[in-house]
Amino acid sequence: MNNLPSAGAPPADASAAPAAAEVTGVSHAEAASGRPPEQKFLQGPQRRGSELWRAVRIFWELITGFRALHFVGPCVTVFGSARFPEDHRYYALARRIGRLLSEAGFTVMTGGGPGVMEAANRGARDAGGPSVGCNIELPMEQKPNPYLDKFVTFRHFYVRKLMLVKYSYAFIAMPGGYGTLDEIFEVATLIQTKKISEFPVVLVGTDYWRPLTDLLRRFVEERTIDPADAAAITITDSPEEAVRIVKESALGRFGLTYGPQIKPHWYLGEG
Repeated sequence: MNNLPSAGAPPADASAAPAAAEVTGVSHAEAASGRPPEQKFLQGPQRRGSELWRAVRIFWELITGFRALHFVGPCVTVFGSARFPEDHRYYALARRIGRLLSEAGFTVMTGGGPGVMEAANRGARDAGGPSVGCNIELPMEQKPNPYLDKFVTFRHFYVRKLMLVKYSYAFIAMPGGYGTLDEIFEVATLIQTKKISEFPVVLVGTDYWRPLTDLLRRFVEERTIDPADAAAITITDSPEEAVRIVKESALGRFGLTYGPQIKPHWYLGEG
């Protein structure tokens, strides 16, 4: 059985710099050009040596993520927009969810940025629980929020999404845009195709997600998905209900129990 982590004491100063692993893999020439190297990489066949070197960088990014996140404990990933300010109702809702998840014994994982992500990490910090982020390097520079105990910055979205899924036993989606929709349907597809277990996927914000639920019903009517695929996604307005679903699934269906975490070994370079 896996063990839920006990809540640890947060840093005294919420603005203190968290432990970080930076993953860039960018040459000086690429940095000087001002052009994201991913653009060239995704524009079709490149020189063989260039593609081999890019594959090595992606592999190193994967390994760095695995090493940084191996001991974070069973997580719940919270998705949502980076654009909601601190005084927005969705920020307050996400902060409440982060706190409740932490009090339930989970590590709160997000994309590490501002908005809803910051709010969920902040809620975990409020409760004295662990808070981690998988940040993404973007042209407009998304900085990690100040409520993270640990974060990793990735260059590639697909590596980042892998980390957000790999360490989580449930997924809560707050209102968001393209990125949030991408993350929701990535998880839904992995569940549908049995690539991951039927972990709970909870959308918070009934009014906001109503067009999406209408679309899911249309999918079922047109038989492009099965009723069970649509039923795998739950919608609620209640933070308490969302966390109750997550907790009951983790403890009841997947056998998680409260107890000590696995300890890292210094001789393996694990910190």
